[in-house]
Amino acid sequence: MSAPLVISIPHRLGKDEAVRRLQNGLTRAAASVPVLKVDEERWDGDQMFFRVRALGQAASGQINVADDHVRVEVVLPWLLQRFAEAAQAAIRSRGQLLLSKKS
Repeated sequence: MSAPLVISIPHRLGKDEAVRRLQNGLTRAAASVPVLKVDEERWDGDQMFFRVRALGQAASGQINVADDHVRVEVVLPWLLQRFAEAAQAAIRSRGQLLLSKKS
């Protein structure tokens, strides 16, 4: 198994508001990416566990929400490892949009 892809996204919203904004955020984000399908999105307090599928490959991970940042950890199958850099940039960009003060 490969090492997880870890992304930390800072925010100034506080934990409760960040969780509120992120709930269903994965499903909304996947709707704009035709090759991405959300298989599972389950919240337990300030943690979200998810499983997604892209190009026929499954990836899983979790999101941990803190008062001042969100930590996203994704385990990619080896076939999707070559897209890790693009995935990291997309996750960071979408996360920053969801967590910006203006939203």
